[in-house]
Amino acid sequence: MNVFYSPAYAGSQVSFETTRKSRWIAESLVRSPIAGVQLIPPEPLGETDLLKIHDAGYVQAIRRGLPRWLAESQGFRWDAALWPMVLASNGGAVAAAREALARGVSGSLSSGLHHARRDLGVGFCTFNGLALAAGSALDSGVVSVLILDLDAHWGGGTASLIGGDPRIWQLDVTVSGFDIYDPGQRMRAVLVREPGEYLEVIRRELDALRRRGPRFDLCLYNAGMDPFEGCSIGGLAGITRPILEERERLVFAWCRERGTPIAFVLGGGYLGPLLGPDGLVALHRFTIEAARRIG
Repeated sequence: MNVFYSPAYAGSQVSFETTRKSRWIAESLVRSPIAGVQLIPPEPLGETDLLKIHDAGYVQAIRRGLPRWLAESQGFRWDAALWPMVLASNGGAVAAAREALARGVSGSLSSGLHHARRDLGVGFCTFNGLALAAGSALDSGVVSVLILDLDAHWGGGTASLIGGDPRIWQLDVTVSGFDIYDPGQRMRAVLVREPGEYLEVIRRELDALRRRGPRFDLCLYNAGMDPFEGCSIGGLAGITRPILEERERLVFAWCRERGTPIAFVLGGGYLGPLLGPDGLVALHRFTIEAARRIG
């Protein structure tokens, strides 16, 4: 199974989990490989790719750093390495989608995607790789795409970018009220407050999607680990490591049973007093391990 990663994913000078954990995970895969998983550098996106969904003024702000308020609207102090970083990480999301269509399963160690809007960044997300990957898949000839978002937070940026396209469906199961959007026929969002209900809600929603949705040509999976009780941003007490490990098995088994290609990205996951870098890496490795089982 090919998983996309480049050192440029962690190129920005901002020392924060969203800009650093891809490197930590890549290093862990060198120290402790997962059999059959190969890290591949993606082709970075170009400015023309970004302009398919993002406003030209916003794209130029990220490239040049001006106006500063717009260049830093996602919450990072701007530096010149931000531009190549987001070109690479969003390129990885697109590459993973294409690879999954060809081989059934793939992923990218990309994060910081689903809150980004057309004309600004939000919540540590600069450009929306999920929407870009969905558009790339549709351009290749697929008929329907599911964006499955199990980050702690709602994918309001994604919803704002795909809402008008009847070929794209979105399912969010969240534990936080951040970035709420108005769901519609193709956009379903559920807020879970009780940790004991978390897995059952995901099973129920996937079963419902099986009945009411089309036979998806691709699932783009935002595999956030920030629902974990030890996460400083978004965590819900009672959502443990075994629950998240089972969640990953559930998601990839659902795609395998339906014959749906799946491409994952990392989603959220944040350090705190109860979660250090090694623990965060271990959580994200659950996703890679579950993906490899169906690869």
